[in-house]
Amino acid sequence: MQWDAWGAPEKRKVLSDGIKALLQQALGVLITEAPERNPGDVVLAPSALSEKDRAALATIVGERFCSTAHTDRLLRAGGKSTLDLLRRRSSEPQDAPDAVITPGTDDEVGEVLRYCTDSAIAVVPFGGGTSVVGGLDPVRDRFAAVVSLDLRRFDTLLDLDAESGVATLGAGVTGPRAEELLGAHGLSLGHFPQSFRFATIGGFAATRSSGQASAGYGRFEDMVEGLRVVTPAGILDTGRAPASAAGPDLGELFVGSEGTLGVITRVRVRVHAVPESTVREGWNFPDFETGAAALRALRQEGAVPTVLRLSDEAETGVNLATTDKIGDEAVAGGCLAITTFEGTAAHTAERVAEARAVLQAHGGTSLGADPGNSWEHGRFDAPYLRDSLLDAGALCETLETSTHWGNLAALRAAVTTALTSALSEQGTPPLVLCHISHTYPTGASLYFTVVCAQAADPLEQWRQAKTAAGDAIVATGGTITHHHAVGVDHRPWMRKEIGDLGVTILRAIKDAVDPAGILNPGKLIP
Repeated sequence: MQWDAWGAPEKRKVLSDGIKALLQQALGVLITEAPERNPGDVVLAPSALSEKDRAALATIVGERFCSTAHTDRLLRAGGKSTLDLLRRRSSEPQDAPDAVITPGTDDEVGEVLRYCTDSAIAVVPFGGGTSVVGGLDPVRDRFAAVVSLDLRRFDTLLDLDAESGVATLGAGVTGPRAEELLGAHGLSLGHFPQSFRFATIGGFAATRSSGQASAGYGRFEDMVEGLRVVTPAGILDTGRAPASAAGPDLGELFVGSEGTLGVITRVRVRVHAVPESTVREGWNFPDFETGAAALRALRQEGAVPTVLRLSDEAETGVNLATTDKIGDEAVAGGCLAITTFEGTAAHTAERVAEARAVLQAHGGTSLGADPGNSWEHGRFDAPYLRDSLLDAGALCETLETSTHWGNLAALRAAVTTALTSALSEQGTPPLVLCHISHTYPTGASLYFTVVCAQAADPLEQWRQAKTAAGDAIVATGGTITHHHAVGVDHRPWMRKEIGDLGVTILRAIKDAVDPAGILNPGKLIP
């Protein structure tokens, strides 16, 4: 991806007149032209890796796979949160890993970890670089140097058991590459988070990712059958059978571990046949509460689509759910829901009919296929809009949480109020948008998008807003993160989320597999 923005440069989004009018009239943004940025002009702290250590690591992986070049370090200086991108736009010196190490085998990963353990060098595993919570920050902690361990060479389909519907993929395989490799056999993984085009299989597992088709196929941890994890203490393979009572599931220790307990090098996942039929349908509800009740009924009555989303009144009003029309068309009102059904033609038709009956009975009005098709067309492109908003002088960021259905309205109100108050007090009243992106029989996620004018110090501006939102989430009974992971940004709330004993347990596991603490310090574990 680009060093200072999301994704590929040719996908950059130009702000429409509708979006500019929204920014100026509703939020008081003074539209600016961003200066051209050159990666060569960015000042990085000099590499702190000694020549002795660099040479030793190069001996393990090969000279071409051990780099201290400016561009290689810059590209791995962090993830793609708004804070990351604001730092990239700054003229201040940037933190970056002291070297980029790119092993090609499990044995090389193990050797690198053992050397870094003996030499007190921190290691940050790196997949697609899409973290939005500081998960890739090159934190040195007590170590003299920190290296980025890039897994892009683990990029193959290692094994396929089509009869069982199980595939083993290298951790560096990206979402599109996984679909390509599996598609050659008529199969699909069906995991499509917004980061799909760039994120990797290993990253999906390490962060407990949740894709946009989670209603139909589950979260990524639901797809994981087993892992190979290389730790400083050795190699662990998990998941020898579809189900087991042989004690606690050790794989669950590493799904969601964010590179702090080991380096995931391969993932065995459940796959399914490429659907022969896809039906999309948009729905209008008079208000968010009515729409949420309809989604709850679908989940609890079993008429579950593959994709199930609901935008609130504000998000519907600016067409954010259909990203190719943002700000360009007036919307009559109410809330937009998107449903997608996949499967055999007969099964799809049956589920569509059942879901339509439920949604209509709960106050929904069908809008036909167009809203769903429009959402499908632009569903991976919203981050490009954020880049353009930042360049224009607006602050734009997202955050998410989840809770039980009975607490959903209270949590949404608390977070919206916290964000509105924190930013308005800084003289930058925001537009706060929300949608339900993932649903369960007992609850749902809430995904917030926040847009306002940038303050003089936008980094501090967002930190204050994020702190207010995080405190509101915890106080109102939500989880501090539903699918964005913990990283640095959510770590301050982890003790409140899991309790003192939970922290003690995580630290004990960390001590067992990474006694020197070299793996991704400063993340996840308080």
